Amino acid sequence: TLFLASRLAPDGQVIGFDIQQAALNAANARLIAAGLDANVTLLSCGHERLGENLPPDWHGSVSAVMFNLGYLPGGDKRLITHADTTLAALQQALSVLRIGGLISLMVYPGHPGAGTEVQAVLGWLAQIGRRGRVTHHSSPGPALYLIERLA
Repeated sequence: TLFLASRLAPDGQVIGFDIQQAALNAANARLIAAGLDANVTLLSCGHERLGENLPPDWHGSVSAVMFNLGYLPGGDKRLITHADTTLAALQQALSVLRIGGLISLMVYPGHPGAGTEVQAVLGWLAQIGRRGRVTHHSSPGPALYLIERLA
């Protein structure tokens, strides 16, 4: 969130979503310390509610959507992202992006429940077709996918 806020145009906005209040509190504290909280809204809800929480005039004009799947390091490891909510969020993210906009998707395969989510994400990426271009970088740990909206 801080990364995005530091790169905003003067009239830009960032909306952050998290289901863990500790993550929202930490993000808010970092934003305030950096003096970058004015154009940021933090919401206590899952990423699958992205579409309903964006103003209607943003649909088709968003420049970037970033996902960091898994769980909050140092947080409750029982609170993880899930395949069904992640797929819903990805579909909404692709629809709100402007042409040329990017989705950044960091996928962590090592925690319980991650396998199902990883397979679902790979299936979703495989069906994007001409709507987007997928770039993939993997390491022994997490995998980064960048999706550029083409149509």
